[in-house]
Amino acid sequence: MTIHCYRLEPNDDLKAKLAQICSEKNIQAACIVSSVGSLKKLKLRLANSKTFLEKTENFEIISLNGTISVHGIHLHASVSDEQGHVFGGHLMDQNMIYTTCELVILELPNFSFTREMDSATGFKELKVGKI
Repeated sequence: MTIHCYRLEPNDDLKAKLAQICSEKNIQAACIVSSVGSLKKLKLRLANSKTFLEKTENFEIISLNGTISVHGIHLHASVSDEQGHVFGGHLMDQNMIYTTCELVILELPNFSFTREMDSATGFKELKVGKI
């Protein structure tokens, strides 16, 4: 296994930066092991919905987890606002870093994560392969 550690900077797009990392490192399968930081713009798809929660204010990243690869990214995030209210959902593009985001990514050798349309769910779902 390989560990990748990064610090994202202000105004980075969290999901786009992860896609860039996967591309640069040719990551076939990995997961987020740790994340901490802040956002100034939030965009999440809410559970079992086509509705998005979009807010422009400062948030603390409470958690970020999921699977990533050059073939697709599936992440869920939870954040808290200045009053401690927590929001969570499916991470979309345009989640912009406020001050920082410290990421630890665990790359899984000998595996590949691809995405295939699943007619039962209507989504591109994870397909785990062996390399």
